[in-house]
Amino acid sequence: MLKIRLQRVGRKHEPVFRVVLTDSKNSTKSGKYLEVLGSFDARSHERQTVDAERVKHWIAQGAEPTDTMHNFLISQKIITGKKRNVLPKKSPIKKEEKSVEAVKEVPKAEEKAEKAETPAETPKA
Repeated sequence: MLKIRLQRVGRKHEPVFRVVLTDSKNSTKSGKYLEVLGSFDARSHERQTVDAERVKHWIAQGAEPTDTMHNFLISQKIITGKKRNVLPKKSPIKKEEKSVEAVKEVPKAEEKAEKAETPAETPKA
């Protein structure tokens, strides 16, 4: 299956990507691609170029963009649709179960605090 994906070509701490058409079995770092469709500079929005005609051609031929490329193509108004969530799902927070002993101790502590707050009665002789 053909994929339209980003291939990093920038140096350390300088993210620059090529928009390439490649087989989905190829690794992202393999360097193998069928066609370069554009470039993407993550730090500069002025240097983002994509050949819209070729992208539309390959999508019509059955190539699928990755989720990040799908969102990028929508933001460039090359294709239409809803953006996809590319962030990982958060794991649910596990609630700590209160032990039965801890629940029983809380009312006893409250009763002691209430007794301490009431003034002591002084006996009258």
